[in-house]
Amino acid sequence: MTTPYILYGSPFSPFQRKVEAVLALKGLEYECEPVSIPGPPDWYRNINPLGSIPTLRDTSIASEGVEGTICDSSAICAYLDKKHPAPTLYPDDPFDYGRALWLEEYADTGMAREGGMGLFRPIIFNLFQGKAPDLDTARTTWNDKLPRLYDYLETQLDGRDHYIGGEISIADIAIASQIYQTDMLAGLPDAAKWPALVSHYESMKAHAAFARNRLACEKMLTKLVPEKFDLN
Repeated sequence: MTTPYILYGSPFSPFQRKVEAVLALKGLEYECEPVSIPGPPDWYRNINPLGSIPTLRDTSIASEGVEGTICDSSAICAYLDKKHPAPTLYPDDPFDYGRALWLEEYADTGMAREGGMGLFRPIIFNLFQGKAPDLDTARTTWNDKLPRLYDYLETQLDGRDHYIGGEISIADIAIASQIYQTDMLAGLPDAAKWPALVSHYESMKAHAAFARNRLACEKMLTKLVPEKFDLN
């Protein structure tokens, strides 16, 4: 029997992490097929001309080729929620729906740019290439760039368990997926400065929806990064 969904990418990607959490929350079976980024193979460029990850294949539509594939994590998550509406991850209220999309974008753009490009890549990509990690760039990101992003998220939670309403939404998933990207290497944000943010993240990290991705990342990091870096 063919697995309903195939996810092309890498567990290290916060965008794949987001999609995996949505798949898990909806109880959907899926397989992960690794794709090297940068420099994806030609077959992957054929289904995703941007060469970005992840890409989802719905095998009920097609098992090969471009047909049956959707690129971009936000498009994938919206597709999965439309096809499998329970539990829904997008609020019914129009204003809350808009806020959920905004917070997802805040995570996917602002947090990914700073945490991914400014901290994760300077460390991990260098290690993959046999180079010393660029801790100067990572330290600048950790101390000067990420705090303003965390300040905003703290105000958006305002002490609540979730960003919108009383249940997990795409906003919670997207933000936790990005924080995990820096937590892997540098640990948690300062709980004294951002108590609601850290409490929310720890709850999301422990959620079963993130377990599969978390275990895959931990396995990959064991030899590469035996302990977290002190960036303070």
